Amino acid sequence: MSLKPWALATSLCLALAAGTTGAQTAPTQPLKVFRYAFNVAETGLDPAQLSDLYSRIVTSNIFDALYTYDFLARPVKVRPNLAEDMPVTSPDFKMFTVKLRRGIYFADDPAFGGKRREVTAADVVYSYKRIFDPHLKSPQLSNIQENGILGLDEMNKEAERTGKFNYDHEAEGIRALDRYTVQFKLASPRPRFIYDLADSSVDGIVAREVAEKYGDQIMEHPVGTGPFKLAEWKRSSKIALVRNPDYREEHYEAEPPADDPVSQAIYRQMKGKRLPMVDRVEVSIIEEPQPRWLAFLNNEHDFMERLPQAFANQAIPNNKLAPNLAKRGIQMERVALSDVTFIWFRMDDPIVGGYTPDKVALRRAIGLAYNSAEEVRLPRRGQAIVAQGPVMPQTLNYDPKFKSENGTFDRARAMALLDMFGYTDKNGDGWRDMPDGSPLVIELGTLPQQDYRELDEIVKRNMDALGIKFIFKPGTFPEQIKAARAGKLQAWQLGLAASSPNGGAVLELGYSPSTGQLNFPGFKNERFDELYRKQGLLPDGPERQAVIQEAVKILIAYMPYKFRAHRIGTDLMQPWLKGYKRHPNALDFWKYIDIDPARLPR
Repeated sequence: MSLKPWALATSLCLALAAGTTGAQTAPTQPLKVFRYAFNVAETGLDPAQLSDLYSRIVTSNIFDALYTYDFLARPVKVRPNLAEDMPVTSPDFKMFTVKLRRGIYFADDPAFGGKRREVTAADVVYSYKRIFDPHLKSPQLSNIQENGILGLDEMNKEAERTGKFNYDHEAEGIRALDRYTVQFKLASPRPRFIYDLADSSVDGIVAREVAEKYGDQIMEHPVGTGPFKLAEWKRSSKIALVRNPDYREEHYEAEPPADDPVSQAIYRQMKGKRLPMVDRVEVSIIEEPQPRWLAFLNNEHDFMERLPQAFANQAIPNNKLAPNLAKRGIQMERVALSDVTFIWFRMDDPIVGGYTPDKVALRRAIGLAYNSAEEVRLPRRGQAIVAQGPVMPQTLNYDPKFKSENGTFDRARAMALLDMFGYTDKNGDGWRDMPDGSPLVIELGTLPQQDYRELDEIVKRNMDALGIKFIFKPGTFPEQIKAARAGKLQAWQLGLAASSPNGGAVLELGYSPSTGQLNFPGFKNERFDELYRKQGLLPDGPERQAVIQEAVKILIAYMPYKFRAHRIGTDLMQPWLKGYKRHPNALDFWKYIDIDPARLPR
């Protein structure tokens, strides 16, 4: 039985009609409920402890950062959020002073003892310090470390030595100058620091009382200043959020491009409306693509975030909305995503790891023998482009003309490379062996879903033709990411999305201090680390672009990653969903959309 895509308010308002003795029931207004599904389960709800996209979507709508992105502006534009105005920045980009808006409050929670709790500069300081607390093992640590906030690294090392992080110790690089002013001092120039201040999925402001009350259970108790608060959570099944009654008075404002009629129409329709516009958001976890697709077709969901590639030919033949869907009033948004998919190889693994010529040759041969164009054509149904490297579309440093070995398919060259370094079939079983005669078997982590099974088929077909035995090791996303961080996966296929327009940030994938965090393989190369640090200091321009390209070439040469594709995302909206537009980086879109009750199916 299909579920209706809305819910009615349960409370009734009784009113006495003037001059009568009978009570009349006032008509109830339908609750505006926004419903859709994630295809991957969440891992938790504490910004400091997350790296996966889907958990971060949820926390981005619960927590606020100092800055955010204009929802419609393209190119993307940063604007104040918790901050009163744009930061006062020193000419050398080493000091940023931020004034907070007054009268912004956290959502009500028992941790506050029944009192309204205003956000202050001390909360900003505390939230950044949490990322450096070794107890949290924050995946964001290396990224924030790169900003060089003075004093926080020393606090991190002291906590590792003593076993306790001293939150009351003042760090030179992040101080509350007064109740509403926070100042950042950085060791080196950071021309793009503003993007870090605009990422609520990383830098969401947390209250100390909440973190201390819930301790190790903080992943289950998100309390922020954002438009929504957690109402219900069944792990890996359903997440429900409701409008935060303590959310500040905020109205829809944006700067749509003059040459984008869709954005212009959205702006005219939404301008001035109070945010958020929906009362409740219900997210289901539906990992298999078919039931997710059917739930949308049956009007059980208002939104299909990233149409499953298996249904592209059915829903968008020739990349145009199918006539039967258009007749229903369904809308389509199709854009190149700021993302990259890849397979990574653990660099300390005795089979696929290492830096000697024979080990590098094995990974490069695997890369050359993998047909990314076949992946794009078959399982992805044309909804992607072949990746030449890690830098993502719709970021400042993406070069669509860049070509590399990473995007090359050459099976003959791959086989010659393996033969040259002794990866031959020594026992006659039809599979290549290691140069010393031991078995060459690679375990690849995957997810037990139909779309991943199709991708695995491409891997298997290409590696079978090369003579290398791949064994697929399925597990849920939370299981796999835990195993990856524990060094228990030999190889894994994964994707990464950009959280800012800074294309150079993706190079953290190979930065050695990020091992165990974003650098899953544990790749180490001194020249690469030098280039990564250098590009972070340079302003945008040709010099920085050249540094980024050199770093990319090192990653491709050693191939700890085989970069596979940049996906094209097609989002579908029911006719009663209004205002949706995919942003290249921001994840907090829930507050900008609306449900039109008059268009709901009866």
